[in-house]
Amino acid sequence: MEVLEQNFRFGICIEDRDCEDLEKGKVYRLLPDEAADREGYLRIIDESAEDYLYPASYFVLPDLPEKAQEALVLRA
Repeated sequence: MEVLEQNFRFGICIEDRDCEDLEKGKVYRLLPDEAADREGYLRIIDESAEDYLYPASYFVLPDLPEKAQEALVLRA
């Protein structure tokens, strides 16, 4: 299966203060954004199904096994 060809990244929300479109404890897909990374933000596809910038401190970035990544990609 070539699902991971795009090298997806995921983050687990650990803080949702003042963010209506985040849920603490939920896994979100990250989109690459080097400029945001440099400023301490992550581009996240949130509950609105749109991508927005959120503080990187609101997420932990787990090192997931390939099978887990495949499952998360296929879920979306």
